Amino acid sequence: MKNTHVVRNYYVLPCCLLLLNLCVEIVSYKARVFGDPFLRTGAIMGIVLFGGSLVGFVVSPMIGRLVGSLQRSSRRTGGELGEIFFLLLLGALVFWLYYRVYIIGPESVLPMEWLNPKI
Repeated sequence: MKNTHVVRNYYVLPCCLLLLNLCVEIVSYKARVFGDPFLRTGAIMGIVLFGGSLVGFVVSPMIGRLVGSLQRSSRRTGGELGEIFFLLLLGALVFWLYYRVYIIGPESVLPMEWLNPKI
């Protein structure tokens, strides 16, 4: 039981916060279509406030429950390999998304319909 909380506090929650940061970067990209800088800033602040609450109270506990479920099933089926694989996959996914957003640009992870219009 204690191991579940350690994994949640030191790995799952930070990964969720990193994903929230990626969402903020995408919102910032999408907010560029607003001409008014005050409206743009307000939109970014609103999504950060709402998204932080959503990640802290909904997404992170859901992933924590998934990790807990993987821990229980992996112990029953012969070890912790399933949990380790899931955590490595989560870390690799976050790294890949960060690379795409910060090196290539937010456009690289968005569908074509969501791209900002060319001016």
